[in-house]
Amino acid sequence: MTRVATNTAGIGYDARQGENMIETENLKLIPCGPSHLATALEDKKGLEPLLGVSVPDGWPVFPGAIPHIYEKLRSDPSAAGWWSYLLVHNGDRVLAGDGGFKGRPDGFNEVEIGYALVPGYRGCGLATEAAKGLVRWAFSHPKVAAVKAETLPHGHASIRVLEKLGMRFAGATDGVLRWRLDRQDLGEGGSR
Repeated sequence: MTRVATNTAGIGYDARQGENMIETENLKLIPCGPSHLATALEDKKGLEPLLGVSVPDGWPVFPGAIPHIYEKLRSDPSAAGWWSYLLVHNGDRVLAGDGGFKGRPDGFNEVEIGYALVPGYRGCGLATEAAKGLVRWAFSHPKVAAVKAETLPHGHASIRVLEKLGMRFAGATDGVLRWRLDRQDLGEGGSR
């Protein structure tokens, strides 16, 4: 089950973004605002008191993405739901990874998802759970026609996640495999 949360109390986060928080069975996907990213850039452990979570040594998996997303959100804070999410494991309140979108829907009304988990949280279905939550959130917006993803050919675990989402292989370019799920491919009720 995936739902959009409206109660943001106690998670150290801008309540105006509450409609963008995604909850799954084991994860809370908290949209990053500029303040989260500024804190992560200064000292990632600063997120611990801000969010009430533990930040493991392996987070972020892709630290180079943080400055880029920070600049995007500084120029348009209202786009927070269309960028990065912090993946908080409900059971132990650990920042298990991050994921999200590469911006608002494009000119074709398509969005691209990405996700990454720290090593201790891989291989137990959390990537699929997070990606499924992101896909459902995206398709809860009537404008979104398709959700896309990219992975490397050797990313077997990531390929399996995309297959579980019902995405279909859409080709390869420059050594990158492209996948997509079109709205019309969704089952009844808008989910797979």
